[in-house]
Amino acid sequence: MTDIKNIHHFNLAGIVPVDGQPLDFNFPWHDSLIPIGENYLAVEKAVFNCAVAGCDTIWIACSREMQPLIRYRLGDYVVDPIVYFNGAKFGSRPKTKEIPIYYVPTHPKNVDRRNSLPWSIITGAQAAWRVGLKLSRYTCPDKYFVSFPYGMFSPYYMTDFRARIRNNDSLFYVSHEEKSFLSGDYLPFTFTPDDFLKCRRKFRSNEIKPTNADGEKNDPKNVFNGRYFTHDFIFSEVDTTEVVICEVPWYYDVSNWQSLRTWLGSENFLKKPPEFILSARELNPLGETCLTS
Repeated sequence: MTDIKNIHHFNLAGIVPVDGQPLDFNFPWHDSLIPIGENYLAVEKAVFNCAVAGCDTIWIACSREMQPLIRYRLGDYVVDPIVYFNGAKFGSRPKTKEIPIYYVPTHPKNVDRRNSLPWSIITGAQAAWRVGLKLSRYTCPDKYFVSFPYGMFSPYYMTDFRARIRNNDSLFYVSHEEKSFLSGDYLPFTFTPDDFLKCRRKFRSNEIKPTNADGEKNDPKNVFNGRYFTHDFIFSEVDTTEVVICEVPWYYDVSNWQSLRTWLGSENFLKKPPEFILSARELNPLGETCLTS
C-alpha cells in the first residue's frame, strides 16, 4: 500500500537533551536551570527554540529527579509564537497552536552508564517514535529537531526557515562562523529516523561493556565510556549532503561559568517570551472534572 502521508501530515518532534554529565556550576539544581536572562532559564530557551522552529511536539530528556522542578517552570505545553503573531485571526482573537511538552526519564539501567547529551537525544527521539507509532502513523515523527539549553542566539533567525525545517527535502542546522553541532557547539540541528538508527548504532558499537565478546572482564576504569561521548562524535553520522544552513550573527556557549559571565556581560540579550506564550500551564487531566465548587 502506498503511503498517503503528505506535507500537511508532516510531524516534527523537538528534542531537548538535559540529562548529561554535570558541568562546572555546582548548583543545587540542574545545570539546565541556569538563568540566561531576567526570569529566563536555559531550558526554557531551548523549548522556545523548538516552538519557533515549528515543532509539533517537544520531548525533554531529563533525569527523573529533576522532572518536577523543570515541569514546574515549563508546564505541559507552549504556544507557537509564529502562528500566534502571524496566523489567521478569528474576530479579535488570534489563532493559537499549543505544542505539548513531554518529559522522558533516563532508563534506570542507563543511569551513570550512558547518561550524556547524545544519549539524551537518542532517548528523546526513541520515546517520540514509540509513542507516536502507537497512536497513528500520522503522529510518528518524520524528522527530529534538537535544541540544546547551553547555546545562546536569537531563535527568531530561524523563522524564515520554518518551511524548510518542516519537510524531508533537506536537513537543517544553525551555524555561526563555522561553528555548528558538527564542531561540538550547542546549536540546533535536525536529523531523520534513518540518521537516528545510524547514530544509535555508533553509540552502542563504541561504548565498552563490562565484558568483551569472549566473556572476559574489561578494565573497570574504561567501561561505560558512553557517558563521556559528545554529540559531535555520535551525530557525525547525520547525512549533511543536502542541508539548509541558518547563519546567525552571534552565538554564545554558556556551558561553563566563565562563558556564562561572558554572555551575561555582552551587549546581546534575550527577553523571556510573553507569559501567554511560555508559562507553566497544565493541561486538564482526562476523566477528571475541572469544575470547582
